[in-house]
Amino acid sequence: MRIHLAETRKAIRGLALMALFFSTVAFADDPPQKILRLAFPTAVTNFDPAYVSDLYSSTVNEAVFERLLTYDYLARPVKLIPMLAESLPDISQDGKVYTFRIKKNVFFQDDPAFSGNPRELTADDFVYSFKRVLDPKVRSSWTFLLDGKIQGLDAVVEQARQSGTFDYKTPVDGLRAIDRYTFQVRLNAPDYNFGYIVAHTPLSVMAQEVVEYYGDDIGSHPVGTGAYLLTQWVRGSKLALEKSPSYRKIKWDFDLSEIDDDPLIQAMKGKELPLIDRVEISIIEEEQSSWLAFKRYELDFSGIGSFRDEVLTPKRTLKPLWEKEGVRLVRNIIPEITYTFFNFKDPIVGGFSNDKLALRRAIIMAYNRDEEIRVIRKGQAIPATMPIPVGVIGHDDRYRPLNRYDPITANKLLDAFDYKKDAHGWRTMPDGTPLVLKMSTGTTAIERQFNELWKKSMDAIAVKIEFIPGKFADHVKAARACQLQMWSAAWTADYPDGDNFMQLLYGPNTGESNNGCYQSAAFDEFYQKAQRMPDSPERNRLFLEMTRQMEVDGAWGLGVSRERNTLVRPWLIGYKSHPILSATWQYMDIDLAIKSQYTRR
Repeated sequence: MRIHLAETRKAIRGLALMALFFSTVAFADDPPQKILRLAFPTAVTNFDPAYVSDLYSSTVNEAVFERLLTYDYLARPVKLIPMLAESLPDISQDGKVYTFRIKKNVFFQDDPAFSGNPRELTADDFVYSFKRVLDPKVRSSWTFLLDGKIQGLDAVVEQARQSGTFDYKTPVDGLRAIDRYTFQVRLNAPDYNFGYIVAHTPLSVMAQEVVEYYGDDIGSHPVGTGAYLLTQWVRGSKLALEKSPSYRKIKWDFDLSEIDDDPLIQAMKGKELPLIDRVEISIIEEEQSSWLAFKRYELDFSGIGSFRDEVLTPKRTLKPLWEKEGVRLVRNIIPEITYTFFNFKDPIVGGFSNDKLALRRAIIMAYNRDEEIRVIRKGQAIPATMPIPVGVIGHDDRYRPLNRYDPITANKLLDAFDYKKDAHGWRTMPDGTPLVLKMSTGTTAIERQFNELWKKSMDAIAVKIEFIPGKFADHVKAARACQLQMWSAAWTADYPDGDNFMQLLYGPNTGESNNGCYQSAAFDEFYQKAQRMPDSPERNRLFLEMTRQMEVDGAWGLGVSRERNTLVRPWLIGYKSHPILSATWQYMDIDLAIKSQYTRR
């Protein structure tokens, strides 16, 4: 299905602008466009920031929509800075009242929903957008960000559940537009992560008239205040974004954080943003195809994935071929975890009886994660030791996991809880019925490698496993409905605090971000206590208690934190990998003269 979003705006953009959107061919007197080309490994699903939860859709939303706050591009550790707010918020002494002063003369991107009139951003837009995250009809997976936190909002949400309609006109004490440019949030209790929360993409500002204009199709028509607007979407194939004509001009102005930042600052300081005219995103699911596209100069940056030996020397430096190409290697550990979850509502692997605890823990102990890192990931990962990854508040380097790789003990555990073997040598359930694991998976080459490793690992404990192939978006939908028995997933930090990871295991988030439908009273109690505390040794101890509880219950098999090795072409100026932000295109530039030297060869 092909969707050209610019077509819906032609009445107010004019023919000249339409021609720019639908063609990359410049007129003779026009300067050449600066076009950034990159690839996503999976298709995007939707562009409603309150709804989507997958990384790649959210990356596009991050470029189109804006938040009250964002992150400094260079600062490490990360630091919050204003985005649509004029400054960081005024916070009351009791930590419950946040007051934001909104920038003036900020306009939404032109759209037919505005009937041809420029539409300025106001404080009322934030009142609406925050309410919408909790509208039951939106079915947001991000309700945990605001649920139970805003004074008076829960009552409106409950009324919407009963009536079937969210009344956006009902005043809420905790969400107020004090005047046209002042937005105030009143919390039920102090939330020490609230600054991070308002910087997160699901709380991007939207215009109510746009949502009402497009109705159920709002996910295909993103209209924000950001630097880029989506102009083309060929589902499952490609996307294109263009500089927004209504975007305010800002200067590149970031200070030195790390020694390596100095050349970047010298190249970018004082430039008016955005500099890149167009961003073209190809959906390339197979890693080999993406790698070949980079080698053909069709992508401006790319991870090296399983092609590590083609790129790096034994000392992990670039091979001379790539140095000659002027390519730069950017290396960092992603603040993320990969994990395999079990559906606690599933009749085979779910539940809290001792035999089910033993089964899940045996499966976890049988999986050979070291082989995954060595063979599949080519050494480009570190083992995850707890649900909170390295570089995120709450991670403890001293913690040692309970469910370590140990197939011998895993077999003994299954024996002890009556998972006997049938005539063919496969284990059965304690009642003698067949034991068959059903693991959801994709269809790419690397996913087939993971399937082979899982099969090999389960063979070691005589547990039969079958793989259920499907599309990522379909798996996400089924996981939210507690319909997947097992699935391997990844979570990258939305904000740099352990709460962002532990909420994936919090019982009330079942059907939202808790895809394993894990509901442990003990875990939930630890989590609730931690939510009410600032960063402290006491709070960190609660994170350790949560980690041990989820391990005892066998809620997850912990995977890895991946090492991101990115090759950057020499004409892409200003590139720096950010721990939180994904769509950092507006902070970069393309040197067309340098590009022509290489691409003419």
